[in-house]
Amino acid sequence: MKKIVIAEFMDEAAVATLRVSFDVLYDPNLVDDVASLMAAVSDADALIVRNRTQVRGELLAACAKASVIGRLGVGLDNIDVTACEARGMKVIAATGANALAVAEYVVATVMVLLRGAYLSGAEVAVGKWPRPRLSEGRETAGRTLGLVGFGGIGQLTAKLAQALGMHVVAYDPLVPPDAPVWAASGVMRRELDELLAEADAVSLHVPLTAQTRGLMDAARIGRMKAEAVLINSSRGGIVDEAALAEALGSGKLAGAALDVFEREPLPNGSPLASASNLILTPHIGGVTRESNIRVSTMIAAKVASFLQAA
Repeated sequence: MKKIVIAEFMDEAAVATLRVSFDVLYDPNLVDDVASLMAAVSDADALIVRNRTQVRGELLAACAKASVIGRLGVGLDNIDVTACEARGMKVIAATGANALAVAEYVVATVMVLLRGAYLSGAEVAVGKWPRPRLSEGRETAGRTLGLVGFGGIGQLTAKLAQALGMHVVAYDPLVPPDAPVWAASGVMRRELDELLAEADAVSLHVPLTAQTRGLMDAARIGRMKAEAVLINSSRGGIVDEAALAEALGSGKLAGAALDVFEREPLPNGSPLASASNLILTPHIGGVTRESNIRVSTMIAAKVASFLQAA
């Protein structure tokens, strides 16, 4: 019986479907126990991970028998895809399965940051009444959302934002100017600097690559409107965290939300810890009850199909 190792959390029902036909080792804490993980994968035919397990170097070398890597998500920056392919290993991502969760996260966060009224619970609970300050919040309708990256998640985010009355512009060098998606979506194509200067809210939807690392540095953040907000639910390392903290602290940017970070968990001493008007979430933009079921079910089915056909 072929063996599957699952190193991070997965929907239990999807795990159960794999147990019917395979020897499954499911331990969502394996990601934090390197020695046990290395030993577990030594005779595994498949490894299933989320974003924290680094499938490269020694761990990849330890996968002496594995023929497939399942990724419970879409980003592949934690997997050395080139090295996997060189070893004849298939890498399978859950493309599209968490798109709605991310799109809803982005649109909801834009609304929270622009309105600025939803983080006053502690003040109101002790008798303070910050009504004058919080009466300066802005409506979402009529504002411009700028999407950096216009793939499946960006396109779904645009659709939700447009339903709220937002105007949407996007930058994506991989989508040609004459691609049908521009006319079909009603989204206007922009170059990056144009988008940053125009948008009231900027949301990032690009993978972490050599080209996108540090994409939102001090200079590019400085091109944004002072009243604009920035959301990163894609990958840490795309935003210069120190530059963002400085921009928030100096009033050069009105607000931001980060779901992903250069190092995860966020280390003590991060400049983000004291930044104002900043929402921090622990890489859960694409994770909901529903999306976890969709992602887990998709990867379970695709990994099982691959192993059964091999």
